[in-house]
Amino acid sequence: MIPTSVGGDGVTRCAWGNSAPEYPAYHDAEWGFPVADDRLLFEKLSLEGFQSGLSWITILRRRPGFRAAFFNFEVERVAAMGEADVARLMQDAGIIRHRNKITSTITNAALAIDLASEFGSLGSFFWRYEPGPGPRKVETTSPESVAMAKDLKQRGFRFVGPTTSYAFMQAMGIVNDHAPNCASHPRAVAARAHFVVPA
Repeated sequence: MIPTSVGGDGVTRCAWGNSAPEYPAYHDAEWGFPVADDRLLFEKLSLEGFQSGLSWITILRRRPGFRAAFFNFEVERVAAMGEADVARLMQDAGIIRHRNKITSTITNAALAIDLASEFGSLGSFFWRYEPGPGPRKVETTSPESVAMAKDLKQRGFRFVGPTTSYAFMQAMGIVNDHAPNCASHPRAVAARAHFVVPA
């Protein structure tokens, strides 16, 4: 059972959605709602990589800094970044100054361009891993996230393990892991019903 709690505004949310001041807006408007936009998909994949070993709230609080540092995650601009940019970002207190994560984001951007070229869009690649209908457990990985991570790693992507891939799938609405009694659950279901999966 996914735990829930009632926020100070009287809204029942997944318990984590009431655990920090920044969370309710993110939980209610973003997390678990389907996304097809390639820029947003690349941004979230990158931020999930930065989250590795950290809490999501640490990343969410720095998201404006990350967007400024990485040109709003415009994939072509990120792919063109070089060593001077890495050196600059290692001095940027607005992000997580982890050299391997910074360089992997740049490498992943170039690979994402290739991926979008091969599949037509990043969305068409990632949505291939949407689970089929039927009951499933909410865990930290899934068979689909394991397969996604394996595929990405074989293509050279870094910081994209099964747990990171599953968190990405949750956030982008590829799975709807809002608790059944969370106020956002039926809204996420309705959003998915009207969502056109990228071809």
